[in-house]
Amino acid sequence: MARSQQRSIRKVTGGLYRPSRGKKKNELAGYSAMTRLSEGRKTQVKRTPGGNRKISLIAGNNINVTDKKGKAVKTQILNVVENPANPNLVRRNILTKGAVVETKLGKARITSRPGQEGTVNGILLQ
Repeated sequence: MARSQQRSIRKVTGGLYRPSRGKKKNELAGYSAMTRLSEGRKTQVKRTPGGNRKISLIAGNNINVTDKKGKAVKTQILNVVENPANPNLVRRNILTKGAVVETKLGKARITSRPGQEGTVNGILLQ
């Protein structure tokens, strides 16, 4: 069955909304990128509405870290320490927004969405 971004067909009361038509291709939902920590960089290009492109980061190990003064440095990610979204993502070394990672400069929190933006940005934690 196709994954859709439409509202649920169930009402709050448990009744059904009766759809007037079926699903359209532009309403289909995609799968999450599940960006993982690994050597090298792997990206995937997806077509978006209007003919535009979206670059998804599939795997990578570099992060652009900004410190308190605003200076940005590119460094290497060593390990995923915690993820408030889902603790299971820590065991699998999945990079998502809000995840805390261990870098060569110290711990950093990811502020970008790697599966949507194609890059990993973060802020240094003290």
